[in-house]
Amino acid sequence: MIATRPTGTEADHTCARPPHFNHVAMSVPPDLLDEEHRRLLGDFYTEVFGWQVLDVMTEDRKRMVFGCHTVEQFVFLHGDEPAMACPRLDHYGFSVATEAELDAILARAKAYKVRDDRVDIVDRKTDDHGPLAITAIYIGYLLPMMVEIQWWEYK
Repeated sequence: MIATRPTGTEADHTCARPPHFNHVAMSVPPDLLDEEHRRLLGDFYTEVFGWQVLDVMTEDRKRMVFGCHTVEQFVFLHGDEPAMACPRLDHYGFSVATEAELDAILARAKAYKVRDDRVDIVDRKTDDHGPLAITAIYIGYLLPMMVEIQWWEYK
C-alpha cells in the first residue's frame, strides 16, 4: 500500500509507509549516566523489557541509548541540567500481541522490585470499550518517565 503525506506545501509525496514513532528522548542528571547507574539502568531495562544497551552510543555522563526490539526504535537518554522532571504517570507506551506477554513483563518487574524497591509499578487495569478492551500496566525505574505496556483484546 502506498501512502501519501502532507509536506507543508500543496504537493504530496509518495512514500512506502506512513511515518511512525521511532524514539523517545529524555534529559536526566549527568550523574544518572555514570558507570554505576548505567549498569543499573541496563540491568533493569534489559531484564524487564528485553531492550539492549547500544554501547557504541554510550558516553559517560552524557549519553546512553537503549535499542527497543528493532533498529528503528530506541530510548535516548542525555545528561543535562536541568534534567527532565514530570508527574509520576507521564509515560511512553508499547503494545504487545498477547496477554501472556503483558503478564510476563509485569512478573519480571515485580521480581526485580523484590531486589530493588525503586521499581514503580501500576498494576494491570482493563478499560472495556465494548468491542475493544485495553489492559495496561505502567513500570518505572530511575528515569523521569514510566513505560506503559498495553494489550488490546478485540472481542
